[in-house]
Amino acid sequence: MAITTSELPDTASAVLAFARSSRATADRGEAELLVAACEWADLHPASSVLDAAAILLPGGSEHEEPVAGPGAPLVAEFCIAEFGAVLGISTVSAKHLIGQAIELRHRLPRLWRRVQSGELPAWRARRIAETTIHAGLSREAASYVDAQLARFAHRTSTSAVDRLVDAAIARFDPERAAAEARLAADGRHVTIEEEQVSFAGTMRVTAELDLADALDFGAAVTHGADVLKSLGSEDSLDARRASAVGEMARSQLALPLVGEVAQQPSRNQASTAARQVVLHVHLAEGDPIARLERGNLATLDQIRGWCQQSRTQVTVKPVIDLNEHIVCAGYQPSPRLREQVILRDQTCVFPWCSRPARAGDLDHIVPWEAGGETSTHNLAALCRRHHRLKTHGAWSYRRTGPATYTWTSPQGHIFVRDDKGTKPG
Repeated sequence: MAITTSELPDTASAVLAFARSSRATADRGEAELLVAACEWADLHPASSVLDAAAILLPGGSEHEEPVAGPGAPLVAEFCIAEFGAVLGISTVSAKHLIGQAIELRHRLPRLWRRVQSGELPAWRARRIAETTIHAGLSREAASYVDAQLARFAHRTSTSAVDRLVDAAIARFDPERAAAEARLAADGRHVTIEEEQVSFAGTMRVTAELDLADALDFGAAVTHGADVLKSLGSEDSLDARRASAVGEMARSQLALPLVGEVAQQPSRNQASTAARQVVLHVHLAEGDPIARLERGNLATLDQIRGWCQQSRTQVTVKPVIDLNEHIVCAGYQPSPRLREQVILRDQTCVFPWCSRPARAGDLDHIVPWEAGGETSTHNLAALCRRHHRLKTHGAWSYRRTGPATYTWTSPQGHIFVRDDKGTKPG
């Protein structure tokens, strides 16, 4: 039951006492959640996969899932999804939670005891466990980290934990430490943060380049910004430099192959469209804001600007009616039916999953082998992980609306997924 402001204590000291009590309750709950995660894993050991495969799932594809570091128990893959679903988190997040709990109990026992005694907040212990899992420490190295951190974990920074993990690798696996040092010496990269798109329609790009390449790139960007200014651009220098990078990308998308002579076209020479970018834009009449397929938002003016840039090829495809019922004769959906289901569902329709529908599979809700047709009403978008889980596990679901699905877990929990998200049924 939610507490309203009027129900809170009305003095400063009482509010602080209430906040401290609430924090302690939350910490206790997080510690108990770790215990529940371990117990759930104990109920679904790796051996249960072999039993299920032999008895229930001939030809099935559930496997043993390593969720923690070397030497920690494996768990049955499909159990993770149900644990996450009842907590209202994705399967990936549930895997991290179960893995961190097992890592603490089996490979970092000193930290585990401090969490369970209330001396160490669970979130700090989970952060350390995730670091040791990601590093793939041996049992000896993990035990070393556990012993070094046990007394000080409540006040140890993330960077200090990272340094301690590096020291453990150097102490217990010197060959690996030397190899990683050699790799780290070359820090070159170009990173495009595709999942972080601002409302202004911008995306962050960071790079670490060879010195000569960086200087050449800087000179090219500066020249491009100067050209844009000479053509009448009134944008700031930084904005013109950013636009110049886009112009460079559109005019040079491929490197010459071995044996070819690179031909540099004149800047005045007309060129054909260098790329084709597909935008799936959803518009509502009278609304100046459009929704892009990946969940980002953009204004109509931004979309017009993208389409009007030089060397941009614009192709308008027919609108697909999401309410039309399409039926195909065979098992494989037609391109039009596939596109309709992807645009309707947008993401994997498993509870709490947000993987893009376009990157996954289309599932026959009623299996094809059982007489289910290949149609609008009987197809749904599932990512590969949850497609396997539905096909070979004990989950079931049915379509209960245009983009609404009701799922039943192996333990009988009900979840409803629609275009607004997931909620318990």
